[in-house]
Amino acid sequence: MVTDRSIRNRVLFVLAALMIFRALAAVPIPGVDQNVLAQFFDDNQFLGLLNIFSGGGLANLSIVMLGVGPYITASIIMQLMTVMSPALKAMHSEEGEAGRAKFMQYGRLLTLPLAVLQGFGFLKLLESQNVIVGLSPFDFAVNVILIVAGSMLLMWVGELVTEFGIGNGVSIIIFAGIVAGLPQTAGQLAFAFSDPSQLPMYIGFIFLALAVIYAVVVMTEAERPVPITYAKQSRGTKTYGGSQSYLPLRLNQAGVIPIIFALSILLFPQMVLNILSAFDLPWVPAALEVVNNLEANRIIYGAVYFALVFVFTFFYTAVTFDPDQIAKNLQRNGAFIPGIRPGGHTSEYLGNLITRLTFVGASFLALVAILPIGMQAATGIMALTIGGTALIIVVTVVLDLIRRIDAQVSMREY
Repeated sequence: MVTDRSIRNRVLFVLAALMIFRALAAVPIPGVDQNVLAQFFDDNQFLGLLNIFSGGGLANLSIVMLGVGPYITASIIMQLMTVMSPALKAMHSEEGEAGRAKFMQYGRLLTLPLAVLQGFGFLKLLESQNVIVGLSPFDFAVNVILIVAGSMLLMWVGELVTEFGIGNGVSIIIFAGIVAGLPQTAGQLAFAFSDPSQLPMYIGFIFLALAVIYAVVVMTEAERPVPITYAKQSRGTKTYGGSQSYLPLRLNQAGVIPIIFALSILLFPQMVLNILSAFDLPWVPAALEVVNNLEANRIIYGAVYFALVFVFTFFYTAVTFDPDQIAKNLQRNGAFIPGIRPGGHTSEYLGNLITRLTFVGASFLALVAILPIGMQAATGIMALTIGGTALIIVVTVVLDLIRRIDAQVSMREY
């Protein structure tokens, strides 16, 4: 039975977990030059993205600097592996709770080697940029162990929040990191707004920001209900079925995952070249200069970014949404879409429908993703950014929390 006390305890558990996370995010690893670190983050968009998924722990190189990034990467890899492995696909979608639990366990096991690789790569990169100085090989190995352990600890805390709190624990940790950075962002905006001659632009910025937030909320919640009818079945003297329902198809099935994919591919070359620069290879400086020049060109960078987000939205939707499986499940349960024959015709209808929906959702997601680039190019003020990954994550997490709390309250009333 769900009571007021039960809901309160769940909320308090989430708050306690977030307090532990923020305390860990404030503990830096040894040997960090904070001034060089701040400059390095200002010049590197890839690390800015990863700082979001570390929950803000990467900005000061804390012991949880990797955050839930390795866990998210492992989850994405496992999702993609279901395309190539029928056994994993069956485990994830057809074997019930036991299969999903085993699938998640594989994701946890994959998180560990990914955390080791990311931790080693980041520390090598930071050493090459003189952000971390004076580390012996032993100290370097200890730092790798520290940040890998911190990442695994955050993964565990996130799963505890999912089980004993409210909402998805990993998403809440990322949300907390974004919200923790709001005071600094507000300070930057206050400094930017100190020029009275720019007041009309600032007012327009506020109205545009509210409009973008409203549009993101609407598009995140938007869905296309597909009517479903259950055929009547007679068993003895009783008749079952004949009821009406609907299948909700979301406008954006992929969420924020396409943005993660796109930014990873777009900025991964810079990350690799920065790491290779520590090995004094003769061709690396020239290659790094070419990559940096392309990234500095806002038009090329924005166009490629838009195209990647658009393509990956279709790709991830195709991975996670299987019209054939849905058609089989409907037919197995004696359900059908009015006017559409069960089986192959239903699968074709759902495939065409999800393609049209994904086109709209992908276009909107790509526009929101490149909106910060457009704002900075138009105003020349780096603090004026609307949209992007952080906004979509915040909106998604808040809406999910509201739905889950409403569900808990409804259970208590019943």
